[in-house]
Amino acid sequence: MNAAAAAFKGNADIGRLLDDGPYTTMQKLVVFLAALSIVMDGFDGQLIGFAIPSMIKEWGITREAFVPAVAAGLIGMGIGSACAGLFADRFGRRMAVIASVFLFGAATCAIGFAPDVLTVAVLRFIAGLGIGGALPSSTTVTAEFTPARRRTLAVTATIVCVPLGGMLAGLFAAQVLPAFGWRALFFIGGTFPMALAVLLFFTLPESPRFLARHPARWGELGRLLARMGRPMARDASYTDAAEQATEKRAGFGALFSNGLARDTLATWAAFFMCLTAVYTAFSWLPTMLASEGLSMSVAGSGLTAYNLGGVIGALACAVAISRFGSRWPLVLCCAGAAASAFALQTLNVGKDTSLLIFGFGVHGMFVNAVQSTMYALCAFMYPTSVRATGTASALAFGRLGAILSAFAGAAVITAGGAMAYLALLGTAMFLAMVALLIVRRHIPGRDALLQRGRGQSLPGVLPPQNISQERSS
Repeated sequence: MNAAAAAFKGNADIGRLLDDGPYTTMQKLVVFLAALSIVMDGFDGQLIGFAIPSMIKEWGITREAFVPAVAAGLIGMGIGSACAGLFADRFGRRMAVIASVFLFGAATCAIGFAPDVLTVAVLRFIAGLGIGGALPSSTTVTAEFTPARRRTLAVTATIVCVPLGGMLAGLFAAQVLPAFGWRALFFIGGTFPMALAVLLFFTLPESPRFLARHPARWGELGRLLARMGRPMARDASYTDAAEQATEKRAGFGALFSNGLARDTLATWAAFFMCLTAVYTAFSWLPTMLASEGLSMSVAGSGLTAYNLGGVIGALACAVAISRFGSRWPLVLCCAGAAASAFALQTLNVGKDTSLLIFGFGVHGMFVNAVQSTMYALCAFMYPTSVRATGTASALAFGRLGAILSAFAGAAVITAGGAMAYLALLGTAMFLAMVALLIVRRHIPGRDALLQRGRGQSLPGVLPPQNISQERSS
């Protein structure tokens, strides 16, 4: 037995091994696979937004007639988010990710055969179950394979793949729609995630923190840790000491115990308002621009710019959070999102086209900076036993806002056009800002963590008995 393995005889704390250890190539590969799952999630999730104008034209229906199909997909996402978190906490993160990716890929592919809006609605609901399930499961995989010092940036880099996937969907749609039509968009777009699910089945390992909680799988955990540069003795046993010491209850009720109720409710509200804004853009932005007389290509470029800005904003916000903590970067980004939406109301949609598209890029930058980094906030707030459930429940509640956007988006476009549409976006982000100001357990900045290490007590930083949650940042 080598010296490294000998050093890990007896009882090993999986939290210290992961949080304080090296960030190996194998761990980075797992994060890459999780991120690739989210790219496909954003890609397939936003195809419908690009296809709606063509489908409405082919079937000769109104925007309002398409609302049930949009809403069905978002309802499926909400149910998928909630169920996947519970499934992942009980049966493992690995199969939750794989099943989710395969499900939304197969359902998306089947939309290409749809003869009417009702069929699209049913298939979008099924796809939504997978799309909603992939996001919290993949985020949890990233959080639990990444050392504490890198976690905020890693989680955000994973979530930022939603707008990245949407941006790729826009570029993909711009090529496929004019040449082959909307059916080919879904045929090809659904094939990609199904192929990825097969790859994940053979390459994605289970989370080490999940395995540590199941003694029957400690042998599997030992082999996994060896691949991660942490060789273990064959008879080693495992605990997650710091986090388990703070856990009084497991399951959904734990989200409201140990002083978490206020933060849980405020985070749910922030997710609700932010996802209202996000999915009002994802589902209806091209349709709104087309209704203002812009061409299909220009209308699609608005959503592509929105997603491109989102990639930039999310990564920049993650860097700011790593330095300054999460409270003020998130609040300022909410303010920027609200201000940019209201500022767009001053433009002439028909004449200021280039400035309008740029403005949607700026708005998307701020909105997605908030939405993407809130997952890192959830990973910080909750301990391992309920981390997937906590993230999934916040996302599931947020999906109610997304469902609202299916009805509100079509209604405001019909009633007030671009002005009402932009007012909805701005108001939603202002309310998200208020909710995030209420949250108490924000991720502390780098200086706060250093002072905590010197034993100083700081405002807004968790007390010593909650140090396990601090370590999750």
